[in-house]
Amino acid sequence: MTNICIIPARGGSKRIPRKNIKLFHGKPMIAYSIETAIQSKLFDRVIVSTDDLEIAEVSRQYGAEVPFMRPSELSDDQTATIPVIAHAIQWIIREGIQVDCVACIYATAPFILENDLINGEKIFRKGGWEYVFSATSFGFPIFRGFKKDTDGNIEMFFPEHFGTRSQDLPEAFHDAGQFYFGKPSAWLEGKRIFDKWSSIIELPRWRVQDIDTGDDWERAEVLYKMISNMA
Repeated sequence: MTNICIIPARGGSKRIPRKNIKLFHGKPMIAYSIETAIQSKLFDRVIVSTDDLEIAEVSRQYGAEVPFMRPSELSDDQTATIPVIAHAIQWIIREGIQVDCVACIYATAPFILENDLINGEKIFRKGGWEYVFSATSFGFPIFRGFKKDTDGNIEMFFPEHFGTRSQDLPEAFHDAGQFYFGKPSAWLEGKRIFDKWSSIIELPRWRVQDIDTGDDWERAEVLYKMISNMA
């Protein structure tokens, strides 16, 4: 069984410039993903897919391979994750490598843990799923959520649940934005990740933080310091 890890890391982040290699508690952000992937001992190869020479150099310094440069048509801010992973798999196939599990780990995942990767891979292997990925529960029932229009008016997304008790509503989950194990065929066919052929490894809410804006980054730094002090 051959496991390959792909870490997508393009160079053109707009909201947080150079986000993937910006220093986060003393190390480039991408270093956390690379080091955890390597330390988990799950992967035969850890490959960074990037269009950026500086990101490539930093990635190699922390032990990842950068055997190809990602083409520009897969490096803008409109490109989704699945085509990027599919491109990497196509390169792997052309190299004559037989692979049956491809994991995507995001470059901005400083809270990722080896045990989560190990447990996620176990679920993937035993369950026969197309994908297994990290997720966490919403902190408040989404069925009680509402939106505000331009005039300030409020409208519930699910008005039929206005009178439903929170404890009677089903638990809802969202992507934790850390890692995804998938069959090569699923990535290549562009199968949707959030669907019936997928399962999750559940993470605690306090160890999940999206990092897309400056506020996200600052919150992640505070959270990382708190978690480090708990260890």
